[in-house]
Amino acid sequence: MSRNFQIAILSLFFLLCHIEKSFSQDEEKPTKASYKDPTTLLWLNTYGNVRISNRLFWIAQTHLRFQESENIPFAGQIAQVYNRHAISYLFSKQLNVSLGGVLRINFNPNDNLDDLNEKRSVAEWRIWHQYQFAMPFDRFMVYHRLRLEHRWTRTYENNSDYFFRNRYRYMLKFKIPLNKPKLGPRTFYVSPEAELIMQSGERVVNSPMEDLRLHSSVGYIINSRVTVAAGLMYSQGQDLNDGSIYGQKWTSRFHIYFSPDIRRVKNKIPEIHTTD
Repeated sequence: MSRNFQIAILSLFFLLCHIEKSFSQDEEKPTKASYKDPTTLLWLNTYGNVRISNRLFWIAQTHLRFQESENIPFAGQIAQVYNRHAISYLFSKQLNVSLGGVLRINFNPNDNLDDLNEKRSVAEWRIWHQYQFAMPFDRFMVYHRLRLEHRWTRTYENNSDYFFRNRYRYMLKFKIPLNKPKLGPRTFYVSPEAELIMQSGERVVNSPMEDLRLHSSVGYIINSRVTVAAGLMYSQGQDLNDGSIYGQKWTSRFHIYFSPDIRRVKNKIPEIHTTD
């Protein structure tokens, strides 16, 4: 386990070094940063880990994300629809690696689209790979997650071209049981987590920090196949076009985790930890 953890930390170090070298600039730097007023959002998320063999899993995730409108907070208007899929390989109880793709539909928050000559929605495409390390302790679990995403995005303007960016994500997450000594069926738990999301690309000049997310949730493990959770997240990140401007968000998040096993009964082995 210590070897896997060292690999994770070294990988993150080299990624951050690469990012730092990518964002040098000759422009005059702003004298101070400014913060936008926080916006409120609502995320409804499903996370599927479908076991297809002793070592292979199909990750199937769908996210519905809403944001405040002029008159309605949280769910005033739809913001994004996610479809994230991947094949995940379980090396051991402590390490799994995933590779897959994402289709995200972004919805334009502006109302007067005809006057603005903009589209109502645009597609965003991603390839992602992930390396997740689980560290079991006597009473709780700790996770280190490294995720790299290669994304093609476009603006809402008609006939706008796609542009390419990379994202570098590191998350530290805890799962701590509340009503039982260990995590298991019929257990309530609390799960604080922190995630740093960096980015690079031709259009990323002085805004390498896309998002810093601080999230805590309370969950209930119904059985070995289904878990539900709800939490609140605060996040802030630099504006893509002006790194001196930081946006802020308060997001209410609701999660359903499901883990069906589609193998034939005779091929099933005792359950091993696969993380969520």
